[in-house]
Amino acid sequence: MTEGRDKSIMLVSGMSGAGKSTALRTLEDLGWEVVDNLPLMLLDRLMDAPPAADVKHRGRPLAIGIDSRTRGFNAAALVQRIKALRDHESWDIETLYLDCSGAELERRYAETRRRHPLTEDRPAADGIARERELTEPLRRWATQVIDTTAMFVNDLQQEIRTRYSRDPNERTVLTIVSFGFSRGVPRNADLMFDMRFLRNPHWDPILRPLTGQSEEVAAYIEQDPAYEDAVSQIEKLLGTLVPRYQEQGKSYVTVAFGCTGGRHRSVHVAERVGRYLRNAGFSPTVLHRNMESAPHHATEQAGGAQEHGFRGEHSA
Repeated sequence: MTEGRDKSIMLVSGMSGAGKSTALRTLEDLGWEVVDNLPLMLLDRLMDAPPAADVKHRGRPLAIGIDSRTRGFNAAALVQRIKALRDHESWDIETLYLDCSGAELERRYAETRRRHPLTEDRPAADGIARERELTEPLRRWATQVIDTTAMFVNDLQQEIRTRYSRDPNERTVLTIVSFGFSRGVPRNADLMFDMRFLRNPHWDPILRPLTGQSEEVAAYIEQDPAYEDAVSQIEKLLGTLVPRYQEQGKSYVTVAFGCTGGRHRSVHVAERVGRYLRNAGFSPTVLHRNMESAPHHATEQAGGAQEHGFRGEHSA
């Protein structure tokens, strides 16, 4: 074995259509090195290959996808090879077998209109039965079996993350961004909140040059009767949703707050929500896309006229 390579290997196998590709993609997202459908004659060569030149990626565990379509597939011979590697070469080898009921596999093949890899002009049920027979030695030998009969894709992804995450404290990268609608909405926002219902500091000549980070602007916005109830409900909602995104394995979550120009109301609310989430144990990054942009007076005036007409307020 080449020095520097992690000796942890997982063979991922099972029934075609049971979720092997999903499992391998999830493992790759978790930082595993993934190889799929490697001809078995090349297995030793792969395991003797030098580690990645990039230091960051050295020592990653290796996941190898193998199923009945793999060239040279022989489940019994593969089990013997696993035993030899484990007993004589001290490799830490796990075998994950993804199973699924025949009826559900037939339904999946019918739904996707794909042919089973072991059948040409025969029903999918024939290929499923044949494959189950071919892979039975691997199923018996497997250290872990996941039955995906009642699972959706998200369920399997979460199960793989729960079992095989290398970092149990892995957190979703959370970004809070403020922006101005007059300059376009962020394309990568997962959640977007419109703060234009709040009183607008732009119409106060003293506050206009300031930003939502100033105490004067914050005090002005907070005087809006709808402010506290609305923002506290948004905070409560995010406190519920962010952990759910993390459980579902979402790597990045962006929450956007917008106002007309992106300098006052959205900035203030983004700062407040960022503090709330930090106090709740998260680590958000707060960005202000348009805070330093020059005001669009025509746009603010048009937006302000609509706000005044709706609310009947003076210079709000």
